[in-house]
Amino acid sequence: MKFTRSLLPALLALFGAAGPALADITVGVTVSATGPAASLGIPEKNTIELMPKTIAGQKVNYIVLDDGSDTTKAVANTRKLITEDKVDIVLGSTITPNSLAMLDVVAENQVPMISMAASARIVEPVDAKRRWVFKTPQNDIMMSLAIATHMAASGVKTVGFIGFADAYGEGWFGEFSKVAPLKGLQIIASERYARTDTAVTGQVLKLIAAKPDAILIAGSGTPAALPQKTLKERGYTGKYYQTHGVANADFLRVGGKDVDDTYLPAGPVLVADQLPASHPVRKSAQAYVQAYEAAHGKGSVSTFGAHAWDAGLLMTAAVPAALKKAKPGTPEFRVALRDALEQLRDVAGAHGIFTMSPTDHLGLDQRAYVMVKIVNGAWKYQP
Repeated sequence: MKFTRSLLPALLALFGAAGPALADITVGVTVSATGPAASLGIPEKNTIELMPKTIAGQKVNYIVLDDGSDTTKAVANTRKLITEDKVDIVLGSTITPNSLAMLDVVAENQVPMISMAASARIVEPVDAKRRWVFKTPQNDIMMSLAIATHMAASGVKTVGFIGFADAYGEGWFGEFSKVAPLKGLQIIASERYARTDTAVTGQVLKLIAAKPDAILIAGSGTPAALPQKTLKERGYTGKYYQTHGVANADFLRVGGKDVDDTYLPAGPVLVADQLPASHPVRKSAQAYVQAYEAAHGKGSVSTFGAHAWDAGLLMTAAVPAALKKAKPGTPEFRVALRDALEQLRDVAGAHGIFTMSPTDHLGLDQRAYVMVKIVNGAWKYQP
């Protein structure tokens, strides 16, 4: 067939219409929607569905995989998303061990990643590997200091510690050990347990024998209820503290009355409606609460979904700058997106105000937490 000059505009229009579809932004997500961390990963997965389908006029496609709370699966998912699906950015994973295991893959392929796990080791120090990695949950050191400060103000002198026997528990023990002496606290007993354990009687008996004024449980999700329930059964009457890793409704459900009167630091989103009008995060936290509850019902919000929401906000804020330098689907765009994330300033999220830098890939300050007490099965803001 011979093409005439009159057909040229129509052909150009046809190919032009097909062009933008090749330049969609592709977001790869791996979360722990099953396994021990499911109570964290499910609200994160639900939150991905609320993220924008277009950014700066560019269509965004999300590919969501479940890593089953398993490090090997998290790495396999990350590799698939990058090598097969050609994603421009990776969001995930839910827990610290998985996120740490993913670092080599994203760094090797030079794909930016925003983790939804807590440990500072995910982003510190910002070396050649971690320059590609950002995260949204508050660092353990920030939350450790909040707990130690509250303990000291409450008259606590001695502390028993029990945490996960993995990077989360060890990270918390390391950070809390740094701040405890600064507040006049002495750690007199330290125990570990696995996320999948069904009994911790031996560890609990050792803790009780040490007679600490308070016990800090460094776990996350529903498995963090096990030590506290066992401590209650064995008659421990001291003060209880948990980490921000338990800030969801499933922990309250599993813990029941045994977790009442527990103190923990949490992102402002957990008690958004209880915050004073002057709180700098109240408005942005409420925005997430309203969006999530509109889709999943009143009282369904957890701080873990909010970590995913903040990851989406950071990505959304960085994309326009990256689009000015390169097209999605290219190595140049991934580099530009990484650079843009590092330059973000004053991004208001559900958990705090994010300001990134070449040496800070978290970007949160003390506005990113509040102290909370569990009272009659509900979260209560502690001014």
